[in-house]
Amino acid sequence: MQVPFLDLKIQYQQIKDELWKELSEIFENTSFILGKKVEAFEKAFAKAHNAEYCYGVSSGTDGNHMVLWALGIGPGDEVIIPANTFIATAWGATLCRAKPVFVDCHPESYNIDPAKIESAITNKTRAIVAVHLYGQPADIDGIKEALETINFIEKEKGVFINSKTGQVIYLVEDCAQAHLSEYKGNKVGTLGVASSWSFYPGKNLGAYGEAGAVMTNNEELAKKLKMIRDHGSEEKYIHKIFGHNYRMEEFQGAVLSVKIRYLKKWTELRRAIAEKYYRQLGKFDFIMLPKEMSYAKHVYHLFVIQVNDKRDELRKFMSTMHIGTGLHYPIPLHLQPCFKYLGHKRGDFPVTEGLAQKGLSLPMFPELTNAQIEYVATTIKKFFER
Repeated sequence: MQVPFLDLKIQYQQIKDELWKELSEIFENTSFILGKKVEAFEKAFAKAHNAEYCYGVSSGTDGNHMVLWALGIGPGDEVIIPANTFIATAWGATLCRAKPVFVDCHPESYNIDPAKIESAITNKTRAIVAVHLYGQPADIDGIKEALETINFIEKEKGVFINSKTGQVIYLVEDCAQAHLSEYKGNKVGTLGVASSWSFYPGKNLGAYGEAGAVMTNNEELAKKLKMIRDHGSEEKYIHKIFGHNYRMEEFQGAVLSVKIRYLKKWTELRRAIAEKYYRQLGKFDFIMLPKEMSYAKHVYHLFVIQVNDKRDELRKFMSTMHIGTGLHYPIPLHLQPCFKYLGHKRGDFPVTEGLAQKGLSLPMFPELTNAQIEYVATTIKKFFER
């Protein structure tokens, strides 16, 4: 049996007729950038997350940059970011020429640990990026409580002001892996002042190329984000502010408009697969399973187990048995060569480093069969029985 880590072909076969109908209309109309397909998707995606404003952009990485840029983050500012995340989160800060300040992750949620935030805040802190990693929302109330202990009051959604100094800190969300995820019954994406999204092909809602989105309920910020996306312009050839070309292609809008019709169904299938993994693997004391936190509706973009000192051996064995796996992420951000200038060393963020050494992502996509799930579980058991 073969079990790929991800199989996009199965999904394509299910929806290809709908896709080609939408794509052929684009060829006929020859409207290739920010057309009606993009607008239709923006409305559907905003509605799915109870948001007022949503704009399709060129990638999730660009969305990370746009949100901080629109908030005025710049040189001399600091942005708090979890050490356990994909590097695109950090580019949001560095592209604004701000300093990323890393914080360790929580040992159960794998997201930013609210208990570690207070010590990372300085008078230069301008934003905290809550990453909803692997499909599980970060502890938003925990982050707010950490800010409240040092006199930051939430004056409006995601905007915190220090009652003594007047310092402002923005709470933003990186939702790249968390489509339809919920925190205490509320969809992610509008839990802070703004959010960014990725539709990289392998995501729960994936385009057929690079694509992303930004989202907010703040009208003033929405206007700025929309202008930044299109060369700082509201009207052609009139550029009110600095901007860039972060526009979504019409082809990706068409693909996403079709796929979002299935997102709820695919999400529930992922959750059902995760439940089967829990049942199959829960009796094995040689691995640690991910935990769905009490406040969360996890959408399982990834199903990450922890394996003690035999992670790499297990991965190699699973490969010989034709099972695909992934590593998310083997080198933490603070140990990346590009961030050497920050002066971090091994041991600075032990929980993140432990996950980097022990974490193993199992196959996860909506079309996984019961037989494939059982084969993954029995293969892991076989390895440890040897």
